[in-house]
Amino acid sequence: MSRASVDSVDRVRIDKWLWCVRFYKSRAQASEAVAGGKVHLNGERVKPAHPVRVGDRVEVTQGAIVREVNIALLPERRGPATEAAGCYEETAASIALRARLKEQHALAAAFAPRPKARPDKRQRRRLMKLRRQE
Repeated sequence: MSRASVDSVDRVRIDKWLWCVRFYKSRAQASEAVAGGKVHLNGERVKPAHPVRVGDRVEVTQGAIVREVNIALLPERRGPATEAAGCYEETAASIALRARLKEQHALAAAFAPRPKARPDKRQRRRLMKLRRQE
C-alpha cells in the first residue's frame, strides 16, 4: 500500500473536505475562503492545504451565517448531499444561532415595503436618475 493511500484515509486537506461536504460549490472557492480567513480549524486560522482529522472542530463563515461543525467522517469523494451531511455534526449552539438569525431575517422582511408590481420603463429611468444623483 502506498503512502498516499494511507494518508488519504486518516487525513484530508481542509479545502478538499469543505468542497466534499458541500459547503462550497468548487474547490477553488473553498481554498479561497480558507486563505481569506473565513474558515477556522480548532479555533485557529489555517492554510488551504492543512490536514483535517475526525474530531476536529471547523468554523465556517458564509456571509452572515457562521456554522460550527465537528468532523465525523472524511469522505473519499464528493458524493450526494445526503452523504455529505453525514460527514459532520453541527453544534447545538450553531444551530440555535442560525435559527435566531433566520427568525430576525424573516421579521425584517415582514416590515420592509414591497412594491405591488415592477416599475415600468419610465419609473426605472427616474430611479436610475435618483441613484446617480446620490
